[in-house]
Amino acid sequence: MKITSNFDSGNINVVKLDGPQDIQLEINKDNESEFFQWFHFRLESTPFIEHSIQIKNLENSAYPEGWEDYQAVASYDRQTWFRVPSHYENGTLTIQFEPECGHTFFAYFAPYSYERHLDLLYWAQGNDNCVVESLGETLDGRDISLLKIGEPSEEKKRIWITARQHPGETMAEWFVEGLLHKLLDDEDPHAAALLSKAVFYIVPNMNPDGSVRGHLRTNAAGVNLNREWQTPSLEKSPEVFHVLNKMHETGLDMYLDIHGDEALPYNFVAGSEGIPSYDARLQGLEEAFKSALLTITPEFQDEHGYDKDEPGQANLTVASCAVGEAFNALSYTVEMPFKDNANLPDPYYGWSDRRSYQFGQDTLAALVNIVDDLR
Repeated sequence: MKITSNFDSGNINVVKLDGPQDIQLEINKDNESEFFQWFHFRLESTPFIEHSIQIKNLENSAYPEGWEDYQAVASYDRQTWFRVPSHYENGTLTIQFEPECGHTFFAYFAPYSYERHLDLLYWAQGNDNCVVESLGETLDGRDISLLKIGEPSEEKKRIWITARQHPGETMAEWFVEGLLHKLLDDEDPHAAALLSKAVFYIVPNMNPDGSVRGHLRTNAAGVNLNREWQTPSLEKSPEVFHVLNKMHETGLDMYLDIHGDEALPYNFVAGSEGIPSYDARLQGLEEAFKSALLTITPEFQDEHGYDKDEPGQANLTVASCAVGEAFNALSYTVEMPFKDNANLPDPYYGWSDRRSYQFGQDTLAALVNIVDDLR
């Protein structure tokens, strides 16, 4: 019997491995950080025997409430990820599982590998409407890659989308993959309508270093990128530094920052009600976008989410607030669950990579209803 995490986005520490019913593990912290929650490992063992896997010390994890009612995901082929019976109590997540194959992968959510990220970028550049641009390098020397889709002109709106500032929130890049497949489909009517009126600037992965390292929330230096938007630096947060500079170069009329939430079992958006420049125009755009999305997909809801900031009390280090204020533009954080969508539960898959992909496509369709009013 063997457990390893020596691969892209792998993260686990073996505490005890005395038999199928006595497997004890812990999650490694992000480098130079106290955050930990993301796990990804492979179990090599005898199939058709009941295994009990305990992941311990979770009362000290980044979001302990995220383990309540959470079911881990597993895969035999790293393509299809399904939920496995899991129970959280007293700081320990216990996974009870009888594998059907000799090797089983487990993860906090369906992983999105760096190789798949590269495949997505260079698949996209095969479309005549898309250009890949390297904005700079991360601290580990990886490219900070931007996709520019559409032909810029004075009349066209400029829509920015970033994903995976928090690398463990892999559903964010699954969302972007779905959105891109729709946007770059030459026969899709929503894409055609949008590209006649807008140019898209999309960063599919804001944090490739953290993604490869198996981090939950930070980059290579242990910095939470989504608290760097007021004063980013090349020394600590080059990812934000370069993206924000590019936003100022291109201009911006709408911004979506794509995330996942550990605790809340819903899809929702968080707006910029607390920024100093928030007004009736931005409120109207927010309401129109939510209304369109509610009409398009039952996966979205607007009852559960984060508390709204009081006027003037927004945290301007957070991307959606900082960008909304800087550009006086519609700016939303989009959140998806690690658990399941409680309004449409799926006991076998829960909220999944495939549902994230579809939600990205549905969100793109909703933009058709508001693009004319963005500026």
